[in-house]
Amino acid sequence: MDFRPAGALALALLSGCGGGQAAPEEADPVEILEPCPASEGVRGGLCGELRVEENRDDPDGVTIPLKIVVLPATEPGGAPDPLFILAGGPGQAATDLAPLVSGVLDAIRRRRDLVFVDQRGTGEKGRLTCDLLEGQMAFADAVPLEVTEEDWRACLADIEARPGLYTTPVAMDDLEEVRRALGYGRVNLWGGSYGTRAASVFLRRHPDSVRTAILDGMAPVDMRIPLHFPADAQRALDRLTDACAADPDCAARFPGLAARIAELLDSLDHDPPRRFQVRHPRTGEWEEIPFPRETAAAVLRAALYSPSTSALAPLLVESALDGDFGPLLTLADPAVGPDLSLGMFLSVLCAEDIPWVDPEQAFEAAGGAVFDTVAAEQLIEACSVWPRGEIPAGYRESVRSDAPVLLLSGELDPVTPPRWAEHAAETLSNARHLVVPGAAHGTLAVGCVPELIGEFLDAADPAGLDASCLDGMVRPRFWFTGTGPGGAPPEAGEGP
Repeated sequence: MDFRPAGALALALLSGCGGGQAAPEEADPVEILEPCPASEGVRGGLCGELRVEENRDDPDGVTIPLKIVVLPATEPGGAPDPLFILAGGPGQAATDLAPLVSGVLDAIRRRRDLVFVDQRGTGEKGRLTCDLLEGQMAFADAVPLEVTEEDWRACLADIEARPGLYTTPVAMDDLEEVRRALGYGRVNLWGGSYGTRAASVFLRRHPDSVRTAILDGMAPVDMRIPLHFPADAQRALDRLTDACAADPDCAARFPGLAARIAELLDSLDHDPPRRFQVRHPRTGEWEEIPFPRETAAAVLRAALYSPSTSALAPLLVESALDGDFGPLLTLADPAVGPDLSLGMFLSVLCAEDIPWVDPEQAFEAAGGAVFDTVAAEQLIEACSVWPRGEIPAGYRESVRSDAPVLLLSGELDPVTPPRWAEHAAETLSNARHLVVPGAAHGTLAVGCVPELIGEFLDAADPAGLDASCLDGMVRPRFWFTGTGPGGAPPEAGEGP
């Protein structure tokens, strides 16, 4: 679940039995893999695809391809239970993560296969999108354009798929088919952001197929995306401004940071939006673009996703107040964010979240946040046209399980802060929640987290995990100039 600004919508947007569960249904292996081409960037990987029925109630209907990448264990005699990687978004292709994750989880791969499966509607084939959505992915369109009902209907006319069949429960039944086709028994799950919801749904629908689950940046089934985006982002922004105020060097360099941010946003509150001359962050060419308050708030919110980019926020705000919006607008460039299938994004949210959100609720939930409710308003409008898929009865009830579950949260996360993992843990009887200091949205590659995941996978015992290696981690230092962070060198043992 990335939820950063995206195009026209600007939408944010194993071995062992484990928990005494019954053995899964016997697998039915299918030979579907071959060595990956060099272009995949995964040395020693196996690639393939499995076709599944788009509509399981119509076995004579069309089938759709799911791309698969398997990174086999590199050492002999390893564990038979793999780690399945579930991507965020919704709309991100899991196989796109393989080159990154293969390095971060290299130690885990020594003993376990790593498996990446593109969720239906994502990836190279079967991507659920249209020219209307893709055409807005440009720097010059940093301002969300008005998308009419006719535009959405034209988009749907370009899609051969049936968007109402691209919900999370259907996709997790796909994943079970992949597990069986690859011949695995129980598997381990790692889900990041929206992937935590997907993993939770898989755990509920196919409990006998799961040995353990790692949920990183929890987005539970009853979260009502994007109702709480403004308040959760405000929490992260307050922590940023408080951290600057508590740092004598930052406080001296950027006095009254919270007020300065409010000043910047107020200065952009014009209709029509003010236009600014900026250099394109990739081409270097000068462009004149409109830049309203809503876009500035969305860009600041996007900066909060990463501690490294949030460390730049005070400097970017100061630069904008001095009339140079180029550095701030660099974060509005879609090249800096993940590649999402917006059609699949809508298929998930229009079925699972938006029916339980209305504009008045969004306004009330935002409270006094500096962040607006544009994402909610745009999603509600889009979902009035986008086909709404069916979800099972009781789908939005908290997932219950006694499987070993490790919940991970970034202390500074602006979209899935720790409170959501605490909420999910209430119905997970064998779960443990760790908050990673100094981290934001996604902790997989932070500090000793990969080692903790490896230890958890080996023991399948969340309570026995020694997490003391997280102690003393802190957020990165703020940048005082364009040449790097200010202040003294970090103490030994501090975080990134």
